[in-house]
Amino acid sequence: QVQLVESGGGPVQAGGSLRLSCTASGWYYRYYVMAWFRQAPGKEREAVAFIDHDEDTLYADSVKGRFTISLDHAKNTLYLEMNSLVSEDTGVYSCAADAGRPLKARGKDIWTALFGYWGQGTQVTVSS
Repeated sequence: QVQLVESGGGPVQAGGSLRLSCTASGWYYRYYVMAWFRQAPGKEREAVAFIDHDEDTLYADSVKGRFTISLDHAKNTLYLEMNSLVSEDTGVYSCAADAGRPLKARGKDIWTALFGYWGQGTQVTVSS
């Protein structure tokens, strides 16, 4: 069975950096999209960044230029490098995975896609 396990969250001061990791086990799909989502207190969960098996990427406007999503295929690990953090980046960050078509084929539908596999989440708290 597929399992996604996040790590790397914690407290950080505004302007600082964090790197989140998401290690996948039991993953056997050749074609897929992986993503990072976050949920701030009292707000709906939102997509932050996507990456597919071709390593094409897509970012939410709020994090573009500050966050970088990447994959280490040898380690079956997804990363989110977060720089220039601001208080609005505070929230629970979860990785997710969905088998199937690449980002280019999905277009804007990716922003409302239902991901089938989720990690448990890791808390990121940015203090100003």
